[in-house]
Amino acid sequence: MRKLIYFFAGLLFLASCSSAPVDERTRAEILRDRIVNGETDQVLVVAHRGDWRYAPENSIAAIEHSIDVGVDVVELDLQMTKDSVLIVMHDGTLNRTTTGKGKVNEWTLDSIKTLKLKNGCAIKTMHSVPTLEEALLAAKGKVLVNLDKADRYFDLIVPVLEKTGTARQIIMKGGKPADQVLELYGKYLDEILYMPVVNLHKEGAEELMNGYMADLKPYAYELVYQDDNQLEYSKSLKTELDGKALIWYNTLWDTLCGGHDDDLALSDPDAAYGYLIDTLGATIIQTDRAEYLLKYLRSRGLHE
Repeated sequence: MRKLIYFFAGLLFLASCSSAPVDERTRAEILRDRIVNGETDQVLVVAHRGDWRYAPENSIAAIEHSIDVGVDVVELDLQMTKDSVLIVMHDGTLNRTTTGKGKVNEWTLDSIKTLKLKNGCAIKTMHSVPTLEEALLAAKGKVLVNLDKADRYFDLIVPVLEKTGTARQIIMKGGKPADQVLELYGKYLDEILYMPVVNLHKEGAEELMNGYMADLKPYAYELVYQDDNQLEYSKSLKTELDGKALIWYNTLWDTLCGGHDDDLALSDPDAAYGYLIDTLGATIIQTDRAEYLLKYLRSRGLHE
């Protein structure tokens, strides 16, 4: 009798489990929703050019490693070949990051595919230059993608996003005023997330911000805080954007974040990352030390 009771209890347990709602969203969809919903209980980590300390910058291996360690966004740069194919590369020339020489736009894709990428020490590797399509397929469903230097090629990018089914994973950014953004890209903004970049030290920054807040209402802003001359304005934006949009800071070097950069973080992460989070309201941080930042955030309960 007791065994029978246990048997039926087990069936009831399994039935309750099977009827529980299952979140069928991909990780990329969950991350997008966090930005759109303005969730601030976690800090999103952006890997600059993929994780270039592990693999060549802007390579498939760098993207895959970023995904493996739990990065939320990979930042990638775009250039166009002579035969109008979009590739993932930061520089307009091949010299620094590949075994080739010359301008990207003077080489066809098949020629570029014969080259090998160099690592951060300028040593040849086994990795090749990826196309935008190849990079998006590597990231599909797993991570958001911030396309830098991309507004030059917007009409060419959109068909690649449609082909790969990745439009809703994309964060585009730029410094154009709100009216120009809406005129140029308005029809795409239901799917692609557009993030204004505001250099707080430049003349007209406050006017730009006011235009974005009034007309564009983006889900996130990238703020460039050069030094303490912009500190009070940076602090005021934390309050002004609270509940309206997320704040993105770059810690790649000192003049992007008022000195609270990756280098400082190595000796005092609270003074670097902690300051940007606690004092300036950063909820997205782009870094050249993704694993180090992830470890810090997890120690504070700010990342899964």
